[in-house]
Amino acid sequence: MQKIVVVEDDESLRETIAVMLEREGFSPILASDGKQGYDQIVAHRPNLLLTDLRLPEMNGSDLCKAVRAAQLTTPIIVLSAVCDEVDKVILLEIGADDYVVKPFGTRELMARIRAVLRRVSPDRQRICRFGDVEVDTDRRLVFRNGEEIRLTPAEYNLLTFLIQNPGRIISRDQILNSVWGYQSYPNTRTVDAHMVKLRQKLEPEPAVPRYLLTMHGFGYRFNP
Repeated sequence: MQKIVVVEDDESLRETIAVMLEREGFSPILASDGKQGYDQIVAHRPNLLLTDLRLPEMNGSDLCKAVRAAQLTTPIIVLSAVCDEVDKVILLEIGADDYVVKPFGTRELMARIRAVLRRVSPDRQRICRFGDVEVDTDRRLVFRNGEEIRLTPAEYNLLTFLIQNPGRIISRDQILNSVWGYQSYPNTRTVDAHMVKLRQKLEPEPAVPRYLLTMHGFGYRFNP
């Protein structure tokens, strides 16, 4: 399970982010100030640092500098209500990988986190294969037996979300949050309908799926 250090002095926001990360399969490690956050990074060597910009003890900018001065390659996403373009440039120059302006939506933050983790992963797969299907995540193309299969954006996002979590049982609510966002879906039947279409396009026998499995009473699981 990937670990994410969350440094935020607003207790309510810190706990909200922690719940969101746990729901999405991450292990959050919490800190309320920059000094405590730095100690957590050194102790746990997380996969990502999520830090507020304005913090007690050590602010977000100084925390970024300290992490990079220690020659730690932990990717960093900075959260801040400040949206001045100069601040963004300075943060990127001192080692931050991305910058999210408050207030932000759950869907946006999760998309930024996953994008940064994919970008910095040394062994990230650009091509995913299962059965006779090939998914090219760089070009957002899907092939079956060498022929391109046309997927809608929602179908493609659903497929890639599943294959990025191989073997993990994912609830319909988790899928809706990550693929559609909680504010834009009618009900959980949306997931079921798109899963049916994906199976029809990609499974050898859609009625008896091998890869896109239903876990009755729980959700779905990708079986690579």
